[in-house]
Amino acid sequence: MTSLHDEGTGHAGRPGYDEQPGFLVDAFPTIRRPDAGTVLIGEWDAGGPEGQRAVLDGVARAWARTPLPTGFLSRVLLAGTDGRSVLNYAQWTSDAAHQEFVRTERTGLRERVAAALDGAGVAGDPGPTRFRLHGSLLRDESPAPGCVVRVAFRTTGHGAARQLVDGLLDMFGGRQGGDGGIASHFHISEDGGQVVNYSEWTDAESHERIVGTALRDGGRVMDFIASVPGVEPQGFRRYTAPRGLVRV
Repeated sequence: MTSLHDEGTGHAGRPGYDEQPGFLVDAFPTIRRPDAGTVLIGEWDAGGPEGQRAVLDGVARAWARTPLPTGFLSRVLLAGTDGRSVLNYAQWTSDAAHQEFVRTERTGLRERVAAALDGAGVAGDPGPTRFRLHGSLLRDESPAPGCVVRVAFRTTGHGAARQLVDGLLDMFGGRQGGDGGIASHFHISEDGGQVVNYSEWTDAESHERIVGTALRDGGRVMDFIASVPGVEPQGFRRYTAPRGLVRV
């Protein structure tokens, strides 16, 4: 296991993660890394900027006291540009590796995270949902992202989820479009009830422009989504400023 510094202060004096051998600190995760067997995604509504900062700092501080097993690949929190949302994205080598960590973790991580969320006014956290990466739209060149857009859908099962994702992958021939678009990574939940597109962009402004053009209501993309039975769009949120660890 790799142990983080107890109560580390992180980058620029922020509570959280210090430099760790074998890890990138406060970096965006590598979504298509081949050793990632399972993905956990969750979101918190912290109510406003103060609560958002409290969640980011409190959860980072909670994890800073936790030894990490070899099956841990990444855990990154992202700050919503709305000033209140926090996206939680984690990768493990397998379901079994994550479940074993949950079963054997004895440092009080769950209690520390719950206390951080409670202190920030986040109530009734259901925990993250387990996903698998199903497919991606990619560019020939992939610059580092400056913004992540979480696009969510509810689906009535695996059939509807795959029809949605496969149709979008086919529509674009597997290639990411849009000026400033880097990649779109489509995840399907373990129960088939959710699809999350973790979409990487150079900056939030680039995504704002594409929403007003290629992704407008009545356009080809939105018309296709509306045509797929059992799919309910849940909107999108933009995120920046990653906080966490990514195994190299």
